[in-house]
Amino acid sequence: MKNINNYLSAQQVTSPSGAISKSEAKTGQSHKLEQEKLGSGHDAIAAVNQVFAELELAYHNQFHKAYSGDGTLNMAKKYWLSVLNEFPPSLILLAVRKLVRESKFLPTLANLISLCEDAGTLLDVPSARIAYIEACQAPAPKRNNQWSHPVVFWAGEHTGWNTLASLSEAEAFPLYEQQYQMLCRRLIQGEDLQKPTPLALPATEDKSLTPEENRARMKALRARFNL
Repeated sequence: MKNINNYLSAQQVTSPSGAISKSEAKTGQSHKLEQEKLGSGHDAIAAVNQVFAELELAYHNQFHKAYSGDGTLNMAKKYWLSVLNEFPPSLILLAVRKLVRESKFLPTLANLISLCEDAGTLLDVPSARIAYIEACQAPAPKRNNQWSHPVVFWAGEHTGWNTLASLSEAEAFPLYEQQYQMLCRRLIQGEDLQKPTPLALPATEDKSLTPEENRARMKALRARFNL
């Protein structure tokens, strides 16, 4: 398969052999217009090329059997690009690598879409609903809890702990879910969400009583209980 970087610089899809046919060259400009219309951009094109490169390496015989016809690979790339355009490129690559690790057979576009839609599986984070319950049930101070993932805490922090405590679930959960999804997208883009820094507990003063103080306290207790 043609080098992906060369493909990207040309911004067109190549045939399995790496040679560009006359018909493909004629459609190069229309494909460029299609990319602009979809808003796919360089990163989305790179992701689709990387997907097909990794599928070819992982499923060599199955891959070439599936895309053996003239122009088949070219059309497949164009179609996958148009469908996968709604997902972040980094999420697409996470999904295809998970599929490669777990599937003995060449994954389909439907397999890839399904996994992209379930981003939590790829990120190893709880669902928004479970995260919301965890955030609401965590005792104060919130920073000192052992969170299943930092994103659960930061979504609550951005939503506002008072908001979560004062509003009904019907009102609070959509607000939390919005923040949670935004933070998950940042995780997908490679951002490292740090664990919250625990609050320092107030220092306790260890003051021992003197013998006189102990005797005075015992005298007061005896008087109180008529001993």
